[in-house]
Formats: sequence, C-alpha cells, structure tokens
Amino acid sequence: MAYFAFFGTIVGYNFVKYEALVRAKKNKIRLEFKAIVFLSFLSLSAVGFYFFQLQRITQIVSVGVFFVTILYTLPFFPNWKNARNWAGVKIYIVALCWVGVTVVLPILNAEIAITWDFYLKCIQRFILIFVLILIFEIIDLAKDDPYLQTVPQQIGVKKTKMLGYFLLMAFGLLEILNSNINFNGNIKYNSQYSSFLLSCVIAIALAFANEKRSKYYTSFWVESLPILWWLMLLIL
Repeated sequence: MAYFAFFGTIVGYNFVKYEALVRAKKNKIRLEFKAIVFLSFLSLSAVGFYFFQLQRITQIVSVGVFFVTILYTLPFFPNWKNARNWAGVKIYIVALCWVGVTVVLPILNAEIAITWDFYLKCIQRFILIFVLILIFEIIDLAKDDPYLQTVPQQIGVKKTKMLGYFLLMAFGLLEILNSNINFNGNIKYNSQYSSFLLSCVIAIALAFANEKRSKYYTSFWVESLPILWWLMLLIL
C-alpha cells in the first residue's frame, strides 16, 4: 500500500503539473523534462504492479481517486474547464484526494474495522491539507486568476490566516478526541506529539506567508512538511 501510494503520487503529481505543458509545447521538450517523463513511466509501471497486490475494495476506491485526479486536470464536459479552474473548488478536491490516498485506502487495504476513529482521522487529514493549501493560495494570490475565487481572494490574507489558525486548533482537538485509538500506547502518544509539533510548524509557515515570498517557500519548504511529519514519526 505504501509503495502504491508513493509511486502513484509521483505519477499523479507529474501528470497534473506537466500535462498542459506537453500539449502546449510539444516541440520544446527539454532534456530535464524527458527525465521527468521517464521517471513517471517507471513509476506508472510500479503503480500497475502494486495495484494488483491490493485488496479488491482498495483497487475499486483507488480507481475512483484516480478519476478525481483526471477530472482535476482534464475537462471531461463540453464547454467546461477542468476542475482545477472551477471557482472555489480546487482546495476541496486536493484535500479529498489526500484523504483518500493517505487514510481511506490504507484502512481499507488493512481490513481494519470502520469506526468513529476512522471518520475523525478523515476530517483531521482534510483539515491539515486544507491549511497547507491556504499557504499556497496566499503565496499565489498576486498571479491567480480572480475567477478561481481562492480563499484569500474571497476573504483576504489576514482572515485566511485566522481561518488557518482556527483549523489547526481544531486539528489538535481532534487529535485529543482520537486519543483512544486502539494502538499500542507508545504509538498513540508519539503520534500525538508529532501531530502537535507539525501543527506548530504549519502555523509558523502560515504566519510568514505572503505574496512576495519566493516560489521555493511553497514548492520546497511547505511541500516538504509531510516528509517532516513522517520523519518525526520515525524518530519518535
């Protein structure tokens, strides 16, 4: 399941990011881009291999997540834009895809009983990704099409940050409510520590976000926060 999610993320991310570039500049493909295509092809092969190692229900749901990703990138309906350009919708689609891949699929594949803990984790993960995307929307505020109606475009940067802080507090509260999860005690508390620490780091990143930040503020630092979370879990 972990390998499927890892390689699937590479394929999905590269498809979303570079699909339009391929269609627009077919004759201007540089060596670096060819390397990305090659990496994506290898990852797609790995996805196909690990897909058939999954439980049947996991396969079915993963196909659903895949189609949401395709819908996000390609316009399936006549005279409609892709879901990425639907006004006010992008942030919810991305967060839902994250929930599907990082919570729903692993739980289904492990055949763990669906309890209230599962729903709390889904809400918690949705909140976390929602806040991370708020940082991206603040950074991109100056260049985003006003039609997109991103959160900062609708309520302003200051209120967007306040919303982010409120959601992070809700994330921490859900972590406390979910403290009775039926894991080994050390795993439970270590997960709580890492979640609270991650919330603090995200709050700091949100506080310093503004339209004048370098693109690396999000494309490197913010996008690396899930990796930081994973490392904290390993260390603890």
